[in-house]
Parts: sequence; structure tokens; C-alpha cells
Amino acid sequence: MNQTQQIAIIEAFDAARAAQPRLPAIDIAERLSISEGELQAARLGRDVWTLPLAPKELSARLSQLGRVKALTRSRLAVLEQTGDYPELSGGPHTGLLLDPGGLDLRLLYSHWHWACLIRDPMPTENEQAQWRWSLQIFNQHGCAIHKCFALENPLPRPWGELAALGTLDTPAFTQCMPRLKRPLPEAPTLANEWGSMRDVHQFFTLLQRHQLERLEANQLMEGRYTRSLPADTLESLLNKASQRALPLMLFVASPGCVQIRTGILPSPKRARGWLNLFGEQFTLHLNDTAIDQVWQVTKPNREGGVTSVEAFDAEGSLVLQIYAERQEGRAERREWRQLLDELSSCEEVA
Repeated sequence: MNQTQQIAIIEAFDAARAAQPRLPAIDIAERLSISEGELQAARLGRDVWTLPLAPKELSARLSQLGRVKALTRSRLAVLEQTGDYPELSGGPHTGLLLDPGGLDLRLLYSHWHWACLIRDPMPTENEQAQWRWSLQIFNQHGCAIHKCFALENPLPRPWGELAALGTLDTPAFTQCMPRLKRPLPEAPTLANEWGSMRDVHQFFTLLQRHQLERLEANQLMEGRYTRSLPADTLESLLNKASQRALPLMLFVASPGCVQIRTGILPSPKRARGWLNLFGEQFTLHLNDTAIDQVWQVTKPNREGGVTSVEAFDAEGSLVLQIYAERQEGRAERREWRQLLDELSSCEEVA
């Protein structure tokens, strides 16, 4: 990015924010046909600073940041939660922030490319600007992996400690190539290996062993361990779960982070074409009209199996995954399976 391009991006950013102060950066980047990472990198030295910390070292500092809004997005879903990060656990390649019902995340460090500290002016009712500080992480293509926004005022000291580490090091991004569709591959031993699983976490190894995408595996196992559902299933499912106070686990994944919200759901509300869940400590925004495929997936385990509902976009990327709340070592909730059976019956009647 040369200086002329940088100036043009900053001017466009400022003009967009002046017209719509709360316009998300990703929307501005899309208007400029650049990645969100490129947009923020153009602001280096003014409102953005590079954080020269290894992913695990940065993750270990999250629990010190006080109350935050944590945000992870897939292509068609955005999950926002407020709370405090728990202490980091995990290994050198995967970070675990474990707090079921609170901020509960899985961090995949191999995708982390650039971390930065950002301050954005936030106009108040008396028109005096205040700063909104955030920590944001991007992959090598400039796609946001995870964001957290400070909610405490004054800022906890660890935010200032991060700011003191900030540099003007410019990240180098590469263009994201579109996912190419291919004929459904053959996997003659997949069904036997699928049926032999005793832990849901063995599924990732199963996909790697057969070099399959998640959607491809669902398609290959249709009629055995998976079944296709109508693309508009999610609204009905979320409505029924809310009405019955059935606690669910909502998984939203970016390329390098999985964020999980566990608990009873509020009633879904539709606004501007999106389906929304507005809870006290979380919000889910779902562009369900753009969902291409929905699947019900059963994975065997030692407790009789677990069932998920998985939504995919037109490129085959996972948008949202839903499970019933379940404690490790316990059988899946009977009410969840009853709800899925009802959805199946409604589909057959239709």
C-alpha cells in the first residue's frame, strides 16, 4: 500500500464514519473493495497500532482486560457477548478460554496473522467524542478473526500496557482466493470410521484423514448419520427452543476462533432482513435468508451420540452450529431430540 492509497482509504473511512458514526468497519471495507485488515492497517500511526506479541502471549493477556464485548463472525452470523475473559489454557497451537455460559472460546493460533489496538471516536449525546478502544486480530487475508471492545471507563491498566507496546509495523496481506467447488469425493471407509467415533472431537481428525470439508462429509453420510433440512429451518428451531426454555449452544466460527454461547434463548426478532437474538449478555445476528444448506448431524460418542444442526453458505462455509447444552459425560437432552423429531415431522407433512 503506497502513501496515495493510504490517504485515499483514510479519507473514505472518515467520510463514511462522519455520515454514519456507527457504521461497521467491515461495511466500509466492502464499499472500498478491500479487506477489513487493509482498512485498519491504513490507519496505522493515527488510530491503530500493531501489537508485536505472539498469539499465545496476547491471548494470555485477555483475562486482564476487564469487562469487554467479545465478537466473532462467520460469513453470515455475528456473535457478540459481554463479560470477562477467563484464564487461558490449552497448548502451543490452540488456546482455550473456557467459561460455559460466559465468554467461551477456542483459539486457533495458526490462522493469526496481525493483531492491533484500535481507538475509534464515539460521539455521545452531548456531541463530545469519547474513545472506544478495541483489540482486533486478523488472518493473512485481512479477515477479522476476533475482536474485543473495552467496556470499562476508565480503562483498566492492562489496556495502557498494550498501548505502550504498540508499533507502526505494517502487515502484509494476501488476497483470499474463492473456494473452488469439486465433485463429491469418494470415501469408502468413512461410514465405518464415523460409526466408530467415541468422542465428538474425533470428528476433526476424521475430516483431515479423508481430506474432506465438513459439508462434503455431511453429503456423503446423508441417510446414515446426516439429513438435509430446509434452508429456512433455523427460525422455527430457534423459536421453539426459546418457547420451551431449552438451553442451546450456539457456535460461530471465524477462520481462527470459535466463540460459543450457552444458555436459554430469547425470542428471535427480525430486523432489516436479519434474524436476531437480543439477550442480556449476548446478541446473535444471523443473515438466515442467505443460508444455502442446513443439515442435522449425528456423531456417536460414549453417551449415546450428540446431534447438531449446521448451516452453510453458498460457498460451503459453516455459518452457525447448534447443539443442546450438555455436560461432559452426560447423555444428550431428550427435549432436543424431540424438537428435532418435530421439525422432521413438519418437513414430511409439508
